[in-house]
Amino acid sequence: MDSLKEILDFAIKREIEAAEFYQALQGRVKHQWSKSVLQELEEMEWGHKKILENLNTQGIEDFVPPKIQDLKIADYLEQIEPNEDMGFQEILIIAIKKEESAKNLYLDLAKRSDHIPTRNLFLKLAGEEAKHKLQLETIYDDEIYAEN
Repeated sequence: MDSLKEILDFAIKREIEAAEFYQALQGRVKHQWSKSVLQELEEMEWGHKKILENLNTQGIEDFVPPKIQDLKIADYLEQIEPNEDMGFQEILIIAIKKEESAKNLYLDLAKRSDHIPTRNLFLKLAGEEAKHKLQLETIYDDEIYAEN
C-alpha cells in the first residue's frame, strides 16, 4: 500500500467486512437480545466506515498518537467460535478480539512503513481501533466482571 487513499480503502474494506460479519451472526443466534447486541455492533462498524470515508488526512505528517488506556482484558480472553447459543459475554469476546486484531494489524503496518504520512495514518487507524476495543472492554468490565 503506497498511497493514503489505498490505506483508507483497505481500512474501509475491513470495516465493511466486520459489519457484514456481525450482520451474518444475527442470522445464526437464537435469542433476540443477542441479535440486538450484534445489530448494535454492526451499526458501530458502519459508523467506523463513514468516519474513514470522511477522514481528513491533512496534517497527518505531524500526527502524534494519543495515549489510549488498555484494560488488557483481551489478553486474558480465549478466542471463541461464533455459535447460535452465544450469550452477551461471548459476543463481547468476539468483538473485543476483532478490534484487537485490527489494532495490531495497523500497528504492524505502521512499523513496516518508512513513509511518515503513511506510518502516521496507520498509527491513527490503530488508535481508532484501540478506542473501540477500550469501549468494548469497558462494557465487559462493567457487565461481566461486575457480575462475578
